[in-house]
Amino acid sequence: MRGRDLVVASLLVAVAFATGCSRLSFIKPSAARGDSEQVARTYDFSGGDRDGRNAGSVRAHLLRGEQALHQGRAADAEAEARKALKIDDRNGLAHTLMALALEQQGRADAAGVHYRKAAELAPDSGPALNNYGGWLCLNGHAAESLAWFDRALADRSYASPASALANAGACAVDGGQPGRAERDLRAALRLDPLNAVALEALARHLYGQGDYFEARAFSQRRLDAGRATPATLLLASQIEEMLGDKAAAARYVQRLRTEFPQAQAVLHGDSRSR
Repeated sequence: MRGRDLVVASLLVAVAFATGCSRLSFIKPSAARGDSEQVARTYDFSGGDRDGRNAGSVRAHLLRGEQALHQGRAADAEAEARKALKIDDRNGLAHTLMALALEQQGRADAAGVHYRKAAELAPDSGPALNNYGGWLCLNGHAAESLAWFDRALADRSYASPASALANAGACAVDGGQPGRAERDLRAALRLDPLNAVALEALARHLYGQGDYFEARAFSQRRLDAGRATPATLLLASQIEEMLGDKAAAARYVQRLRTEFPQAQAVLHGDSRSR
């Protein structure tokens, strides 16, 4: 699957302290949805160093890094993550922040090191495992990613299993497991009927299988579920072409050109997209 087709789960994390609880929300924008998913997970920062004296400092760097990430200042977020890791290099949230900051800067290989470290530090954490599985899938290791999604789904406290199921189903297509792809994508939609990742991936899968009528239904549901992307509009136009509705196909192409004038490469890549 292409990078724009997959969302790696975001983190909505409650950071527990002896004096109370603060919330951080590391948001990884979804290229498929135009928004993001939030996954709840609780981490205890008080164990960051033996006496907990540095926990507040780590938290402060993470909060500043989160704000920078939201504002599109990835380099500043990276700097805050480095400061947090200098205090506590076994802090999973700091590694996640670093991974997100590096990924926003196009440094995918370096981001993967930190996604993996976060997963190793929290081996039973659904969000951390889902994040790393997503990174693997987006970086050419679709088959390998599936085991990480399975581990994420084994976390019974995971608040958003639909996210891992959607990612697993989308990656199973590239991993050469079409049966699993359809099973996991439909399971994700039973849990979350508006999951844009699952809707788009299932539409794409059915299109590839030649089931154009059902692909159209899921494509339309995907467009209703969230903001369109060049990929979703291109897929919708391709489906309509195969169904013989050239007028509808042209409308989607026109939308693509109007809403995403910078996406001419997507149009030129039409013949390679199936």
